[in-house]
Amino acid sequence: MKILEICPFSAGICGVWTRALSECQEFVKLGHNVTVFSSNLIKGTDETAKFNEEICKIKVMRFNSNQGIFDKFLSKNVTYFNFEKELKRLINDKQIDLVITHLLHPHSFNALNICLKNKIPCYLVTHAPFNVKRRFPLNLATNLYSTLIKQKIKKFTKIIAITQWEYPFLRKLGIKDDKITYIPNGIPEEFFTKKINLPTKGNDILFLGRIASVKSLETLLDAAKLLPQLSFSIVGSSEQDYLNKLDALIKKNKLTNVTIYPPIYGLNEKINLIDAHKVFVLPSNREAMPTVLLEAMARGKIVISSKTDGGKEIIQDRKNGFLFDIGDYVALCRIIKENILGNKIVQTNAIRDSKQYSWSKLIKHYISLFKK
Repeated sequence: MKILEICPFSAGICGVWTRALSECQEFVKLGHNVTVFSSNLIKGTDETAKFNEEICKIKVMRFNSNQGIFDKFLSKNVTYFNFEKELKRLINDKQIDLVITHLLHPHSFNALNICLKNKIPCYLVTHAPFNVKRRFPLNLATNLYSTLIKQKIKKFTKIIAITQWEYPFLRKLGIKDDKITYIPNGIPEEFFTKKINLPTKGNDILFLGRIASVKSLETLLDAAKLLPQLSFSIVGSSEQDYLNKLDALIKKNKLTNVTIYPPIYGLNEKINLIDAHKVFVLPSNREAMPTVLLEAMARGKIVISSKTDGGKEIIQDRKNGFLFDIGDYVALCRIIKENILGNKIVQTNAIRDSKQYSWSKLIKHYISLFKK
């Protein structure tokens, strides 16, 4: 099959791009031809990526982002990129059999309009945006947008939910259950097959992901202040203003046990980094379906998450990981202290439970979907 995936970002640290890239790689392994359309923005930075690139036999075509000042004020996560002309060309040249588009953003509905006119299947991966609490005027704009898309969203070939918790929200948009297919985020097989290396002394607590305010890393710093005997690594691409805030807090509180590192992108690098630490912490204010939790579980780490919707869907408290109330750094400290030397039962369960999220298994759901 000739598959086109459309994703706002195709470079940088981004959960949506991680999902899109992972499934694209699996499609390629199965012999399918895969193209990606995206903006040229690098998520989490002010930089741009080159317009054309090949990643693991995936053809990536990037387009200029034309996000205006007002759009940036409303949401840094919404970007506009004009791919419509190229999509029409590919369809006319019979280079596209189906389209998978990511996020409930305008680009997905632009793609849908073209696909409907040309009778091309178009699948929407939602990425569970429904747990976001927005302030004025963004909340007003979001409510208006939801009303506008309510009829249009039903016209996608299928809605692919990445979580179970978003089903009630999709039903409120008038989508019936038989229109929805559940395919969660997954992780590459290498997380299960590569030999686990035990952490070296001194590598205790790890956070890996975007260094952004939604990740509530102040909670982690507050915990580090109460646990000066342990080391804390924060690794990821940074929103500069937020990074400056964290640096100031580290300096103010003399947190010599906290180090912030630049992002890593390679799969082996990521696995080695996770292996090198004893405990993984995700202290976010909001998560949809955090892949990084699955990655840490697959490597047998003690995994601790705040009680976000995504965290609660993946972790069964005290069975395959640990949960704490959002912002409760005292509870986080207690969990770390109780488990820093390991918890064999919890770690074994974490490895077992993470295996259901292997992309080699999940991709079969897509293939079955395409055959219907």
